[in-house]
Amino acid sequence: MTSSTESFYLGFDFSTQQLKVVAVDGNLNVVYQNNVQFDNELPEYRTQGGVHIQADRLTVTSPVLMWVKALDLILSKMNNAGFDFSRVRSLSGSGQQHGSVYWKKDSNQVLRHLDPGKSLHDLLQSCFALSDSPVWMDSSTAKQCQYLEEAIGGAQRVADITGSRAYERFTGNQIAKIYKASPDQYQETERISLVSSFAASVFLGKYASIDYSDGSGMNLMDIFSKQWAESCLRATAPQLQERLGTLVPSKTVLGPVSPYFVTRYGFPEDCKVVAFTGDNPGSLAGMRLQEGDIAVSLGTSDTVFLWIKEPRPTVEGHIFCNPVDSPSYMALICYKNGSLTRERIRNKCAGGSWEVFSAALKSTQIGNNGNMGFYFDAMEITPPAAGVHRYDKDNTKVAGFPAQEEIRALVEGQFLAKRVHAEKLGYKIIPGSRVLATGGASSNKDILQVLSDVFNAPVYTIDVANSACLGCAYRAMHGLEPESGLSFAEAIRKAPEPQLSVTPTPGSEKVFAPMLARYAMLEERVLQESKE
Repeated sequence: MTSSTESFYLGFDFSTQQLKVVAVDGNLNVVYQNNVQFDNELPEYRTQGGVHIQADRLTVTSPVLMWVKALDLILSKMNNAGFDFSRVRSLSGSGQQHGSVYWKKDSNQVLRHLDPGKSLHDLLQSCFALSDSPVWMDSSTAKQCQYLEEAIGGAQRVADITGSRAYERFTGNQIAKIYKASPDQYQETERISLVSSFAASVFLGKYASIDYSDGSGMNLMDIFSKQWAESCLRATAPQLQERLGTLVPSKTVLGPVSPYFVTRYGFPEDCKVVAFTGDNPGSLAGMRLQEGDIAVSLGTSDTVFLWIKEPRPTVEGHIFCNPVDSPSYMALICYKNGSLTRERIRNKCAGGSWEVFSAALKSTQIGNNGNMGFYFDAMEITPPAAGVHRYDKDNTKVAGFPAQEEIRALVEGQFLAKRVHAEKLGYKIIPGSRVLATGGASSNKDILQVLSDVFNAPVYTIDVANSACLGCAYRAMHGLEPESGLSFAEAIRKAPEPQLSVTPTPGSEKVFAPMLARYAMLEERVLQESKE
């Protein structure tokens, strides 16, 4: 049981469908958690899945005041549950990446003089130049992306500077669209925040700086100098730098919490606000990745998180600044064809049974006798190709494999792709490297065994139901200790460890080392065929 004097550290996550909060104590035990579901608990905003999808089906937004009201509601829930705000030493948080908020002129003065007798929702009613914010699901900025890449010198050049080629959801391209389509609102805008720095601004009582990690998901920041990229700003909108403010390291203590929260909820006056970040960087902190680690989320889509020292930006995937180790970087690669493709092959080749699917993986040879497959039921992101493509050991395209070999070809192919593209971005397996697995398929040890064999590293499983939230509670604690010199890993050594699930099969490295090069070669062939 937590003692009555134990300090608390709060992590908030403003995600797409809900606002979540986690409180941990000094031993990193979770002492409180709660959430607000936007659709159900704030029905007046008429969102579906937390968003508004416009008639063109490309424009996707969320109401800013919904996020504000959700914060009122979650703090009220905490109050009613008897949560002791007076023990909170620091707080931090995350926001869905690529969402942006447009503060009207003079809103900074409003934030500085919030009346603790009123709700945030009432106080901030007139503070936003756009009532609805573009979010990560928006794909309406194709023209702006094309213009940025042409202005900078091509997709690879944009990636070399900003860590990613021009993406429709990225904030710079959203700003360019707003400047052209709504020039009056752009002129009214005093500050542009990301969802993360918007939330930090509310807690801080003044505009909060964008942190390096979330800032590197905007197509506007030079990820190496950690400054705004002048060429990208010029290609986006006029007087943009003054609207964006300065960038700060992700573990920066921005200042004490606003007097509003001290008076209204009883936060201590010296409670610190640590820079908020994006939800993906927050998850990297929550999963406690270390140098050489890779996290693989096996869900509807598969997502790979990487910790890398020497990034090599490409037109595939994303490289962000690392939120817990500023000299390092994190990379993110998304694959559309995840669990739905695995389920289709299970249904086709294993009679709908995961047990039969697993038995096939156990009974087939590592390397699948040279049979290799690419299974892109939907148009893949990395690489941009579609269809099913099978090759035998002589690299001859074939129409099909026996059922058991089909299953192994699918699983090996999915994990070979992840390693090939991770290494393209600069990932290196080093002594002590781990693979951290999460998501639905991480409960299947036979799938994880293939993952371990392909990466030649032990696989650990982690529970990351609230990884971004939890990671930001950890970051709130770490942010208070700059003078100690402790690394993030040292500061949170008391947090629960991931569980070892499987280790590589002896000899698997000799099988998969040549297969990686072969997979990369065949993938190029698939890509060419898709273009023809």
